[in-house]
Amino acid sequence: MELTIQFLSFLLFTAMVGIYATIKLRRDNINTQDGYFLGGRSLTGIVIAGSLLLTNISTEHLVGMNGSAYRNGAIIITWEVTSAIALIIAAVYFVPRYLKMGLTTIPEFLELRFDGLTRTLVALLLIISFVATLLPIVLYTGALNIESLFEISDLLNVDKTSGLWITVIVIGVLGAFYAIFGGLRMIAYTDTINGFGLLIAGLLVPLIALYQIGDGHVFNGLMKVFNHAPQKFNVISTEVSVGPGSRDAILPFSVLFTGMIVNQVYFWTMHQSIIQRALGAISLKEAQKGLLITGVLKILMPLVIILPGIIGFYYFGDSLYDNQDTVYPELIKKVLPFWLTGFFVAVLVGAVLSTFNSALNSAATIFSIDIYKRYINHGVSDKGIVRIGRIISLALALFAIIIAPMVANAPEGLYQLLQQLNGIFFIPMATVIIAAFFFPKVSATGAKAGLVFGLVFYVIVNFIMRADMHFVHIWGIEFVLNVIFMHAVSYVFKRQNPYVITDVGAVDLEPWKFTKPLSVVLIVVTVLIYILLGSVG
Repeated sequence: MELTIQFLSFLLFTAMVGIYATIKLRRDNINTQDGYFLGGRSLTGIVIAGSLLLTNISTEHLVGMNGSAYRNGAIIITWEVTSAIALIIAAVYFVPRYLKMGLTTIPEFLELRFDGLTRTLVALLLIISFVATLLPIVLYTGALNIESLFEISDLLNVDKTSGLWITVIVIGVLGAFYAIFGGLRMIAYTDTINGFGLLIAGLLVPLIALYQIGDGHVFNGLMKVFNHAPQKFNVISTEVSVGPGSRDAILPFSVLFTGMIVNQVYFWTMHQSIIQRALGAISLKEAQKGLLITGVLKILMPLVIILPGIIGFYYFGDSLYDNQDTVYPELIKKVLPFWLTGFFVAVLVGAVLSTFNSALNSAATIFSIDIYKRYINHGVSDKGIVRIGRIISLALALFAIIIAPMVANAPEGLYQLLQQLNGIFFIPMATVIIAAFFFPKVSATGAKAGLVFGLVFYVIVNFIMRADMHFVHIWGIEFVLNVIFMHAVSYVFKRQNPYVITDVGAVDLEPWKFTKPLSVVLIVVTVLIYILLGSVG
């Protein structure tokens, strides 16, 4: 009976999301370039915020970050709360300029500012990063975590390997369906419901746990958890960031002021799968609203992906230290009523789907606009470019489905290596894009040289030399050296064609009136978190 209720609640919520998105999409024309890749430039603030939240948060956050919080405390809160600052930068500076230029992809801007080859190189790097790391890893970790949370193999009466394959195929097929047939608009609609569903379901876990711990009073439960291990609530790490032990450190506080800044600015202001939602906004006002609401949600997310891990330490002590990824699944089984688990599975599947189909859509967008339309068929029609986008999405989905389970069979350490590979790509790309905006003397030759220098530097220092330094510091050093190197090359190969951003009239550029006040509030709250929780325990 319990199993039937769980399955029915899963189907009901999943069907509701699909029907809602289909109805919303019914009157839309998605057979145009803007319609398919940018949702017809019609996305509103709430849709953008819900989609951004779910694109960013997946099962690896719920399982992995809660497991880390269980063992290491709240120091990993940095990844979440500093995102709010980066989202402010996106809303105030970058997105107004992106929308003014009417961009579909970030590489488009690099052709305007530098040249076509720079655009192509960055587009290829983005596609490689999606194909080599993000797509198969999202599918594998999503399937693995759903299996650990809800024991799908036992439910289907198959072995774990078969259960993993089945979960990968189901998620891959559903994600491909959304990305191929509905484009960005369907992804955004389904993300919105699943995103807020994840927030509600995720908050229910600590609330129910604290209610039980506090004998019917959530605040009393929180105080019991705090008094049990106050050091777990400290957000400032005293780990070494340079020297012996630094490579194994989780997140030393000092990295906030080096590579962490570059990482967050790149991810929230330049990464195609993230910023594409803002590029699809109906106006600058709605784009800024969506980005800043996401900032508010990111401030709240530690309640979902950090607090449950600390509650897990209250329940389980150090008994799971050697297997921290089981903390969140065990907590779910302990506190969540059976009738809620179907809904919880549905929103978790939605979280995996969102990250997967967003990567599919972004990779297809970049290939179609920056590679196919530029080099293969410059005069392709709107229907033709949409068809190419769908074909690429299907091909990438099939590739990811086939490759994902093989990640589990990789030699020990290779999976962790794959997760770090993104570091090879994003710092060079971030440097070039930032140079395009802020360093007018950097030339096209300097930009291309910077891409190569950044790639080589990170591989040598982090993977070959294995420098005794936390990898986030290496990002910061790479960024500074890359800027210097680009200027040095540009001194010899000087910039030829100055570029001035012009308004192409794509959308209304009137800003949201609450942009500055809400930005100030988010900055104050972020600083207060570190002041209030930086010395506890």
